[in-house]
Amino acid sequence: GPTRLATPKDVTRIDVESARDMLTAAREAMPVDGAVFVAAVADWRSAGEATQKIKKDKKADAGPPPLELVENPDILATIGNHKTLRPRLVIGFAAETENVMDNALAKIDGKGADWIVANDVSRGVMGGDSNEVHIVSQNGVEHLPAASKKMIAHQLAKRIASALTQEEC
Repeated sequence: GPTRLATPKDVTRIDVESARDMLTAAREAMPVDGAVFVAAVADWRSAGEATQKIKKDKKADAGPPPLELVENPDILATIGNHKTLRPRLVIGFAAETENVMDNALAKIDGKGADWIVANDVSRGVMGGDSNEVHIVSQNGVEHLPAASKKMIAHQLAKRIASALTQEEC
């Protein structure tokens, strides 16, 4: 989404405001050798937008207006399962609060990912400086021990570079 952070040198940044915008940007960025899907967009969005302010109903029992939700596009699954645009290496993330490994394994197949980087966010890692992750693939699970998020990012980047320089991912 929009940010006031400076764009790092040698980085192309594409600002988006919605999951639909992000899916369009991802499709337009293809083809690529590898894609890392780290942004967790909301699963749901409002079915419509009000054209005017929604006023309170003055009746005491009126309650809030109804809110209808529709599902946002699944960007990882759309690209991961695409017949012609799919990169050689597709990586997704799973921030889970329960059944971490089961949920990550289900994402491998359902989302068309080669790897899912899974972590248990119920242990207070959100906003913190350290994390512990598992790289889940069809070949098994690789555990990366607790470390700084920067160190984990470096380890993941090395593994991604190594995988992309091999003949097959």
